[in-house]
Amino acid sequence: MSLKINPTVLWQKMPGMQKIQFIRQDDLNNKRLLGLAGNRNTDGSFANLSTNANFWSSTVSGSNAWNRNLNSTNATVNRNENDQANGFSVRCLKDWSVSRNIFPSIIKNGGNSEIIKKIMNEKLLEDLFQAYFDARKNKRKTFSALKFEERFEENIFKLYEEIVSGRYQPGRSICFVVDRPIKREIFAADFRDRIVHHFIYNYINPIFEKHFIYDSYSCRNGKGVRCGIRRVDHFIRSCSQNYKKDCYILKLDISGYFMSINKDILYNQVKKRLLLQKEKTGLDFDFNLVLGLLQKTIYSDPTKNCKIKGKSSDWDNLPKSKSLFHCEKNSGLPIGNLTSQLFGNVYLNDLDYFVSYVLKCKYYGRYVDDFVIIHQSKDFLKKIILSIREYILKNLLLKLHPRKIYLQHFSKGVDFLGVYLKPFRIYIKNKNKGNARKKIAVWNEHLLRKNNVLNREEAESFLSFINSILGMMKHYNSYNLRKKILTKEFSILFYNYFYIDFKYCRMFKRENKIFAFNFIEKAVE
Repeated sequence: MSLKINPTVLWQKMPGMQKIQFIRQDDLNNKRLLGLAGNRNTDGSFANLSTNANFWSSTVSGSNAWNRNLNSTNATVNRNENDQANGFSVRCLKDWSVSRNIFPSIIKNGGNSEIIKKIMNEKLLEDLFQAYFDARKNKRKTFSALKFEERFEENIFKLYEEIVSGRYQPGRSICFVVDRPIKREIFAADFRDRIVHHFIYNYINPIFEKHFIYDSYSCRNGKGVRCGIRRVDHFIRSCSQNYKKDCYILKLDISGYFMSINKDILYNQVKKRLLLQKEKTGLDFDFNLVLGLLQKTIYSDPTKNCKIKGKSSDWDNLPKSKSLFHCEKNSGLPIGNLTSQLFGNVYLNDLDYFVSYVLKCKYYGRYVDDFVIIHQSKDFLKKIILSIREYILKNLLLKLHPRKIYLQHFSKGVDFLGVYLKPFRIYIKNKNKGNARKKIAVWNEHLLRKNNVLNREEAESFLSFINSILGMMKHYNSYNLRKKILTKEFSILFYNYFYIDFKYCRMFKRENKIFAFNFIEKAVE
């Protein structure tokens, strides 16, 4: 659930400046707000701006509950010697132990420069806070997220000033290799860069979303893997008139897609679309600022100064076409970034229109770089392979994978997005079954090693794992598979803590057992 950010006016405007608003976020610390360093004089102006470490806001003293009169000789601070006209009456929000200048540009420029107008852009600041809350979802336990959150207010304002002044540069990434579902190289951006990715994404994704075809499924709200499988199954049924007439399935794949994306072509695609939107209806964000961030994000090279996580041998069996370390100059996007997911859809959007409207393929769907075309004529599909190959090479500098061209009668079925689609039924791929069984074996060994005792965190982790598998399988023809996994392949000892529903679709905790092993965990501590 997205956290709603409401601005709160903290003080009156300074001479030569607009009214300032900053963010209030109730779920962090109740009524804990931010302000600039300093106190104010009787005329409302700032005093000791560059040295005072108190963070404050002006407040109406209808009641004295929140006021503190700082113009007092009493060391304990007299709570009663204040009123609304007293210029020394402030409400302390945060007291840093040392002096910090969150916005040195304000101090240096004296309050009248253009940079202050940028820094005081309330909407931009709110959008950056929203990007922070989006970025930390499911990432709050990572080291970089925890480090950023220690002083997140200060870090957000620092990042904000870097963005509006044009000094922002992407930081250091962490590189590692994963084996499942397939072996691939991942670059994990630093948390502050993830905030910028969400900041960019929140602005430009609604614009591009309007221009994507319906049957582009990857990383889009309301789409995804299940939607792609359902649509391709619908295409086959429709084209074959419910499996009564002949039709053929063509499946194609782009070789080393993310590592082959040309940055110049991508940047021009993005810039062109934003300019068209700007001329047509206008933009609700600063075009030059966002375009500058896009340029830095697209052209950044995460291989420089990256931190390698794992062993060098992890890269031994990884094809060079799937590694950024072996990309051609000015090519390749890191897998793992939110912006890369969006750019992957943007880059092939022209191909989607070419296949759908130029080649006039009615039954066409794409998930990242895997795309399927269904047609009643096998000869037609053979011809368009050449057309597609020439189009992507000329316009996008991409190549079709020569060993992943599949053309068969619908009765043979097709492997797509982890399942196998055949007439009247959809099966889970054997590879996915094998991956699930390997993970189950790991959990069985873990329980045996722990003397059949699980703590709360382990129980939650196991429950999340098994229900994610069951949640994927239950949508397809997998009843016997689910039953076998749950009744024969799991250690029977797990059922001391969990039970399953009668359709083998979900697993639940036995609350009394959970309480029991929580007690054991506390006793050990």
